[in-house]
Amino acid sequence: MTALAGLPSRVTVYEVGPRDGLQNEKAIIPVEVKAEFIRQLLAAGHRAVETTSFVSPKWVPQLADNAELLALLGEQPEGVRMPVLVPNEKGLEGALMAGVQEVAVFGSATETFAQKNLNRSVAESLEMFRPVVDRARSEGLMVRGYLSMCFGDPWEGSVDPHVVAGHARTLFDMGITELSLGDTIGVATPGQVVALLGSLGQQGISVDQLAVHFHDTYGQALSNTLIALQHGITVVDASAGGLGGCPYAKSATGNLATEDLLWQLHGLGIETGVDLDSLVRTSLWMAEQLGRPAPSRAVTALSKKD
Repeated sequence: MTALAGLPSRVTVYEVGPRDGLQNEKAIIPVEVKAEFIRQLLAAGHRAVETTSFVSPKWVPQLADNAELLALLGEQPEGVRMPVLVPNEKGLEGALMAGVQEVAVFGSATETFAQKNLNRSVAESLEMFRPVVDRARSEGLMVRGYLSMCFGDPWEGSVDPHVVAGHARTLFDMGITELSLGDTIGVATPGQVVALLGSLGQQGISVDQLAVHFHDTYGQALSNTLIALQHGITVVDASAGGLGGCPYAKSATGNLATEDLLWQLHGLGIETGVDLDSLVRTSLWMAEQLGRPAPSRAVTALSKKD
């Protein structure tokens, strides 16, 4: 372990494997396997695990067992975040009935993706979230926001950071409590990360309200994470074993693997509360359930050492 100056002493690893990682799987995964996956993630020390989504099973059949999964998991442990994604008021109603304490809404920073993903403009899609955020906040829930395509879009190319910051301001004005900045197709490089954080600061949005969500399509996820940490970010999204892919870019390698992130953070002396060896065992177990190796380089390397 060798520390670097200017980095936070502790980082929250926001685990997205059970939701973002599994939602694109072709085969239906038994709900008992999902529940065990989440239990093992919590046992490894995770304190923020996004569990599922209350989206229509027509669009995401993998997550149709959302209420059953939460019932299997039982009462949420003290001091642990277990948010669920909700696309609209109907989804929020289902989440409230399941007793969740935190929800997330998912928007786009670009017009083309907003039309393809939500069949409406960016402004219309953000406005769709307003009653969701209002109701959730009135019920005492935390609300995370996601903005996808914050750095690049496969149809529109590079994305203006000032435009992203304007959309972010709209979401915070609605009442969200945290915003995750998504590099959905993994094209960002460190200079773009600094530029976006600067534009967000100009909108009065501080780094302690933000998280980063990098994909590793071009091998830039860890370098982008490091520069984000150097500029004050302390919440980083990642997926156990590197689960999850990106359907919008050829050869995309998907989410930043939690184990790869932990190897970097722990090597820098940054506390996470997550046990790397335990998480590697969990990802190897999950890989067996899925019938294929975990994409994570750290999982591959550490499993060979054994």
